[in-house]
Amino acid sequence: MKTLIHALKLVLAFALIGLAAGCASTSNVNQDLAIAAGFRVIKPVNPEQVSLLNSLPPGQVTQINHDGKIYYVLPDAANGQALIGGPNEYQTFQQMRLARQISNNNLAAAQMNQMNAMNWGMWGGWGAWGPGPGW
Repeated sequence: MKTLIHALKLVLAFALIGLAAGCASTSNVNQDLAIAAGFRVIKPVNPEQVSLLNSLPPGQVTQINHDGKIYYVLPDAANGQALIGGPNEYQTFQQMRLARQISNNNLAAAQMNQMNAMNWGMWGGWGAWGPGPGW
């Protein structure tokens, strides 16, 4: 019975984490990480650039070849700008995203371990020390 309660707590915790992650805006986080990785902010100056910016998938980094060089573009069509970086900036961006994900997973695991360490079950945490049989 105790393992069933722990399993249910674990499933509930993952469901809450998934819900919170789904509600959070990842585009702002991606933009912050891209800027920290060295991406530059540019604004389109002609209609061709504006149409290219609007055609890119929002919130996703897209690889573009221009004049024989590889660039990575994160569009921000709402603000009429894009974040541009090269292969080194993109690699740094990917490493920062992975580090952020690992950090979030570690935080969730620590919170679940803390809850289990306190032995707070589904019906309260007093166990043998609180009101109940023997009082």
